[in-house]
Amino acid sequence: MTRPTPETLAHTARRARAAAEPASDVDPATTRAAAIPATPAVRPTAPAQVSGAGSLVRSLEALGVDVVFGIPGGAILPAYDPLYDSTVRHILVRHEQGAGHAATGYAQATGKVGVCMATSGPGATNLVTPIADAYMDSVPMVAITGQVARPSIGTDAFQEADIQGITLPITKHNFLVQTAEEIPQVLAEAFHLASTGRPGPVLVDIPKDVLQAPTTFSWPPTLDLPGYRPTLHPHGKQIREAARLMAAARRPVLYVGGGVLKAGATDGLRRLAELTGIPVVTTLMALGAFPDSHQQHLGMPGMHGTVSAVYGLQKADLIVALGARFDDRVTGKLDSFAPDATVVHADIDPAEIGKNRHADVPIVGDAKHVIDELIAAVTVERSAGRSTDLGGWWTQLNDLRDRYPLGYDEPSDGTLSPQYVIKRLGEIVGPDAIFVAGVGQHQMWASQFISYEKPYTWLNSGGLGTMGYAVPAAMGAKVGKPDTVVWAVDGDGCFQMTNQELATCALEGIPVKIALINNGNLGMVRQWQTLFYNERYSNTELGTHKHRIPDFVKLAEALGCVGLRCETADDVDKTIAAAMEINDAPVVIDFVVGKDAMVWPMVAAGTSNDEIMFARGVRPAFDEDDI
Repeated sequence: MTRPTPETLAHTARRARAAAEPASDVDPATTRAAAIPATPAVRPTAPAQVSGAGSLVRSLEALGVDVVFGIPGGAILPAYDPLYDSTVRHILVRHEQGAGHAATGYAQATGKVGVCMATSGPGATNLVTPIADAYMDSVPMVAITGQVARPSIGTDAFQEADIQGITLPITKHNFLVQTAEEIPQVLAEAFHLASTGRPGPVLVDIPKDVLQAPTTFSWPPTLDLPGYRPTLHPHGKQIREAARLMAAARRPVLYVGGGVLKAGATDGLRRLAELTGIPVVTTLMALGAFPDSHQQHLGMPGMHGTVSAVYGLQKADLIVALGARFDDRVTGKLDSFAPDATVVHADIDPAEIGKNRHADVPIVGDAKHVIDELIAAVTVERSAGRSTDLGGWWTQLNDLRDRYPLGYDEPSDGTLSPQYVIKRLGEIVGPDAIFVAGVGQHQMWASQFISYEKPYTWLNSGGLGTMGYAVPAAMGAKVGKPDTVVWAVDGDGCFQMTNQELATCALEGIPVKIALINNGNLGMVRQWQTLFYNERYSNTELGTHKHRIPDFVKLAEALGCVGLRCETADDVDKTIAAAMEINDAPVVIDFVVGKDAMVWPMVAAGTSNDEIMFARGVRPAFDEDDI
């Protein structure tokens, strides 16, 4: 068996279509996620006699890795001996899934490559969920796994799993290392692949006998990645056509996805928006890319987006999609999405363009270059007197914002409102903190009621929707940004999946703060049962209210954290303030909230965005002349 190359794995749509694009200069320094240049810019080292494990650790050091999240085990154990003396910090997590999500949170907060490590078999398979999560959300991550010795591969040896095969559909690329000599090259290639072009996870699987074998380490290696040449600079003709359409459109919208954050293009986005006056919508993965408070920001589109954002897209005559992928949670029923819109679709990944929605003007390129060149082209159009008055469009959109603002009703039974808790958390903590959300109702409320004014202050599992993401991802974010306040907004369902990582935080001195929205139920599932299953609440009650199992304050204390509880609106502010005063230990606040709150607005799955509900049984009223 030989080590696969990107060419041999090019059967996947993403890799095959990317390889078919014209080659261009590879300039990873232009992307925020780029951790190393094509030729690692480090001082060359003289050859040294080491083991394969020693070569692995030295490679990590040369790549500038400062932290690895992981758990030792038999097949990876040789790597832990040289790691003992390394400058690389190892954080011993309590579950490999926690290691993977921590690496993701670290990468999302810092823009660097996150690194996790696990042993073979169950250790490696426990990384599958965070690897898939990173793949869906385009997060630069390198997962290093041990493998059984080469002679045992394929024999169903103890703790053997074909993790290379298992992760083939959910990695940007993966490697099975065959010799100790190739370890530096493989590691350098893995980091380059993870951090350039469209970022993503790369897996490096290393057999135990390769880790134990003697070898010679030298740095830097030569990268050998035939066919991998991401197109960063867009085609000028397509940019000019997009600018022409933007100048002529009467109802344009800038549809901004997470690719703008990945490219470090937020300053350019603001310049483009203010130059054109075009309304901006930011997806769940792009919150913070454009200030929530900006007058041109319509909010988040999609299933739980604002009415103005949903209808702005739906009634647009031009959509300029920047680093977005026309996800089903944004488009609703695809064949009814924005029926009158011409589409300009810009993305660094050519496989995304035209995948879900036909692109009238396809633009392949890095979002930063695309936006900068659009600014120049639009400036030329405006200098020639070619622009459209968007006053009427803004009158319509502002009317929608005024009539259908985000809001919520106070619970009729006197219980604490979860929306109020999250709103006050954002107001008290402020825009400089990093907020990390789990998945469910609390995630949607955190996206709606916290104002994101700065980039890279909102982390969540968007594409895969992974419950259990928040606690370990917050841990990783805090490790990467130790001087930044990091809050995880989690639900009682999500929290119970990965809360053991709070023990890691307590022991490692990682003072994250957890706002636990405890409604006693799997809230989003209960909401769907309320709306679509005749209030038949099958297996959604968790017992955290009725039986207080677990008691989250006692659990927090048992895990080495400070535990607080809040059950009334009068106590919300002072409880948050008390948590903000504690900076030498993790803090968990058990916010006991009502079980019947629901997330509005809502576009039911599989329906058209035209059928958006503003509240239960309430659809916005529109006149045909309005929009």
